[in-house]
Amino acid sequence: MRLLNTTTLKVTEFVSERPKYAILSHTWGSEEIVLQDTEAKDEAPSSVKAGWKKIRGACALALGDGFDWIWIDTCCIDKSSSSELSEAINSMFRWYREAEICYAYLEDVPPLRYASFIGFQDFALDLDSNHIMPIEKDQNTFLGSRWFTRGWTLQELIAPQGVEFHATDWSFLGTRSDLSGIIHKHTMIDKVVLEMRWAANRETTRVEDAAYCLLGIFEINMPLLYGEGDRAFRRLQEEIIRTIEDYSLIAWMSYDAPQRDDPRTKVSY
Repeated sequence: MRLLNTTTLKVTEFVSERPKYAILSHTWGSEEIVLQDTEAKDEAPSSVKAGWKKIRGACALALGDGFDWIWIDTCCIDKSSSSELSEAINSMFRWYREAEICYAYLEDVPPLRYASFIGFQDFALDLDSNHIMPIEKDQNTFLGSRWFTRGWTLQELIAPQGVEFHATDWSFLGTRSDLSGIIHKHTMIDKVVLEMRWAANRETTRVEDAAYCLLGIFEINMPLLYGEGDRAFRRLQEEIIRTIEDYSLIAWMSYDAPQRDDPRTKVSY
């Protein structure tokens, strides 16, 4: 497992024991920083790619919380190696689960004025419409983030010990616990763990990732075969059938994997 040093912005590989680390959950954009970018010796990080802004923001947040190391998928996996990519995807749920904290970066969410939407449902009946409308607007902005639609972020919401949500400027929005009420209402996350119905509404760039992003949730380890298309989802279903006793877990098997011409498969993660 590779980790990014929050001070030097250089990546170090840990074979056995590894230090405590934070972990980033985010959606991909253009000009993401890859492993090879962190190895460049002759270029100033701030002047190369736009993705450095996100990397530096995540590192600053982690360092401020006392973490010398952070794991970020874009630059801590050598994606030029198919074997390493396969191993990483099969290990990802565990990596998120073992992180000290997960920062969920909602790049498309501005700083929200009404942080008081935390626990809003508990006192909404006591508020007049002038107070309710702006709070509901902030709720909708938060839940409208692309982060809530991406396939890979499902396990990143479920697996970690703790999750903090941050806006585009890295301002704090709340913890998973703080926001559990509105997240549950939006995602029905407790039912997802049992029936996986939410997975049907989440998007992945590649058809196969609709299956691969669920491996950790079901503790399934299987080879990644990009190019196999919808067969990846069928293979996952077969593996689940072999390993579980509670068949209610596969109530979602009627889910149709996104087809290649489905516009959802064209969004980068």
